[in-house]
Amino acid sequence: MARQSPQRPDADEPELDDTDAAAAADEVEEDRPPADRALWEEVRIDPVEIALPAGTGFTLRAYRPARELTPTDVAERDQDDPFLARRQVVETEEDEEVVILDEEFAALSAEEDDEDEEKDAKSRRKGKADASDEEKAEGGEDDSEAEDEDDEDEAGDEEVPLFLTHKGRLLLFKTPESLVTFIRSGAPNDLSQLDSWNELSERLEPADIAPLDEDTYELDLVVENLRGGHDAWDHELLIEAGEIARDLAYALRLPAVLDMLSAGSSLDDLDEALRASVNGGVGGFLGRRRLKKIGAQTASLGWRTIVGKISAVVDWRD
Repeated sequence: MARQSPQRPDADEPELDDTDAAAAADEVEEDRPPADRALWEEVRIDPVEIALPAGTGFTLRAYRPARELTPTDVAERDQDDPFLARRQVVETEEDEEVVILDEEFAALSAEEDDEDEEKDAKSRRKGKADASDEEKAEGGEDDSEAEDEDDEDEAGDEEVPLFLTHKGRLLLFKTPESLVTFIRSGAPNDLSQLDSWNELSERLEPADIAPLDEDTYELDLVVENLRGGHDAWDHELLIEAGEIARDLAYALRLPAVLDMLSAGSSLDDLDEALRASVNGGVGGFLGRRRLKKIGAQTASLGWRTIVGKISAVVDWRD
């Protein structure tokens, strides 16, 4: 993940051409033993590497049923949240609270939101039930209660993400050694509630902190990539950014970020179009057409806000 400037070869050393350099790199990869995944599979926790504008760090992530987890406590964090001062809470006609997000992004996406609201209103009118008042009285209430119970059961069984966090902040470590030292120290954190945490803290070594490719995320590159325009967009980079941002927003209790990435939002439309475009056939063709209609400025501003909100709740550890 770290990026270094190329070093000039010493005068006494022969320079390798591109073919020789590639062969040498392949040899190194073949000689390097693969990281032992046995421990991670046993404890059902994974090391994760995240790059943000402030740097790159290591942390841990696990997935467990929601009913088994206690969410991170954000009370102390939100007292000092620099973004809270920029939020405006307004009341809708239904007395529901609505959070107005980053001003620039909100202004650019306002037109899209108006169109979505109009569609939702038509859908609600079209989907009104034709049942009589008598039918509702007889069975409607019982059905509603049963559905609520089923929804609660499903929500409790759903696996949700949990990171190495404490008091609403994501703990990111600049080296594997510092991460292992923290875990062994017994310091308080939200992952310690897992039944496999003690085993991990007893057996973990710095060499085990080797995240898989799918657990390595480059949030520091997202905004610049989106600014480059549709032809420059890195589909894999942006799709993976959406995945880690949703996980972090849920685990860190960042409702504004969840809202920006929720179904029907402009950034969710971007994500769906990206996923469709990487597939072949008609679906891929339609996905690429949808991408052309998505504003690069709106997308980059939205992601700038998301990366900023995540960065604001990171606790960097050396």
